[in-house]
Amino acid sequence: MSIVRTLARPMLASSFILAGVDRLRHSDQTVNQLSPVLAKVSQALPFQADEKMLARVMGGTQVGAGLLLAMGKFSRVAGLLLTLTSALNAVVEFRSANDSTSEDRSHRRNQLLKNLSLSGGVLLVAVDTAGKPGLAWRAEHLAAAGKKSTKKQFKHADKAVRRIANDVTGS
Repeated sequence: MSIVRTLARPMLASSFILAGVDRLRHSDQTVNQLSPVLAKVSQALPFQADEKMLARVMGGTQVGAGLLLAMGKFSRVAGLLLTLTSALNAVVEFRSANDSTSEDRSHRRNQLLKNLSLSGGVLLVAVDTAGKPGLAWRAEHLAAAGKKSTKKQFKHADKAVRRIANDVTGS
């Protein structure tokens, strides 16, 4: 892992870890803030889940994914989870922010940009392969190598069959 990744991942993850701990500590406030979204998620689930539990799950997800990101373990999955939670947070905070004065609107815009920036950062982490090829590249090159190998084997088999046919007809 490069020095940039070693330093940048924990720096990026710290915001999500602290936000997740805050969500776990103050799950009632989280429910109030995310109520419209949590209600829809609760109804969509096949099992009975109350909004407070979903708020805690979201906080736990942020803490867990943030820790994984900070340690550099499963960072692509962690980045994807953090992208989802931060995008959700950005939308909800933007909708619920006060915009009665120009100062409030400016603060609302700055918060939205901050949340979108964090979402973009963890989205980059989600697609970062750390210099290693991704699954799509590996599958594509494995298929190409298999095709090349198969073509070569067919060519050798064709030569062998022609040689045997020449031997049979020539004798």
